[in-house]
Amino acid sequence: MWMVRFLILIALLCTTFGCRPAAAPVSVGTKPVSVNGVPAKDAPAQPSKPVGEMSWTNFDGKIQKVKDLEGKVLLLDFWATYCVPCVEEIPHLIELQAKYGSDFQVVGLHVGGDEDKPKVPAFVERLKITYPLAYPEDALTAYVFGQQSAIPQTAVFDRSGKLVKKITGFGPEIKTELDQAVAEAISNK
Repeated sequence: MWMVRFLILIALLCTTFGCRPAAAPVSVGTKPVSVNGVPAKDAPAQPSKPVGEMSWTNFDGKIQKVKDLEGKVLLLDFWATYCVPCVEEIPHLIELQAKYGSDFQVVGLHVGGDEDKPKVPAFVERLKITYPLAYPEDALTAYVFGQQSAIPQTAVFDRSGKLVKKITGFGPEIKTELDQAVAEAISNK
């Protein structure tokens, strides 16, 4: 009988003290612990300047800022010629640009470095890239990348210039996630 009481006491103690909910995550530094309510190890960093002021330089030398495209859904895609998932993603980005037209703008941001730049013209021709290409400023890259340096990294901004989704990599599941993020941003007028 004492053994049954002992086991009940142990079970009661385990239930009382062992099943407490985990403590809420604590953010330390400038890196958020989640994006879109989902814990993320590759969450964007806190911006070093207003997001609308973050910019890129088009291949023709023109500087453009996030705020210049307010009113449109903006997709920034960070890529390089040597990145296999980037190559796989680009045809889909061309399709998205064609599908949504003037309500939506894809901008491809080359982050391959100086050694990759000479390969870009042939790469663009081979993949028949139709959306604008540019080089991002460091503040924009740091904001979107956070602590994650893998590419492609794709950032979707709503019509007001707010980052609503960041995706790293590309594949069938990520394609679906990207499509959903863009469709949702487009439908929110």
